[in-house]
Amino acid sequence: MTASAAGAAPVNWGRRNLRLLAVFGPVLIATGVAGLTLPPGLSLMSAVAPYDVFHIIFGTLGLAIVLARSARFASLFNLGFGAVDLYQAVAGVAGFFPARVFALRPADHVVHVVLGLLLVAFGVHRSDEVDAAV
Repeated sequence: MTASAAGAAPVNWGRRNLRLLAVFGPVLIATGVAGLTLPPGLSLMSAVAPYDVFHIIFGTLGLAIVLARSARFASLFNLGFGAVDLYQAVAGVAGFFPARVFALRPADHVVHVVLGLLLVAFGVHRSDEVDAAV
């Protein structure tokens, strides 16, 4: 028996992707700003400017998608950024680009795996709902 046949409302993945990105975008921006302003010795994670700027740029892009209320682009962003996070975890352990540029540390790898899996899990449920409420 399907969810709709049982009387339960179908899962609105567009709304869920927008909500996740509404949290994740500001977290990316805050991470980047904190990385640029805190002393490097206080961080368990990478503390180099290119990595922080990367977070600020993509956090801002994520917020723009949320403000545009585009469930389709939220899904695509979550899927794409999640894949990039998973790649960065592998790159950091294997020494591939951008591991040296971003000065990735073990804590970065853990966060990349956890967030990458979460973002991909949401993003694969692509939605074409353009005006889903957050």
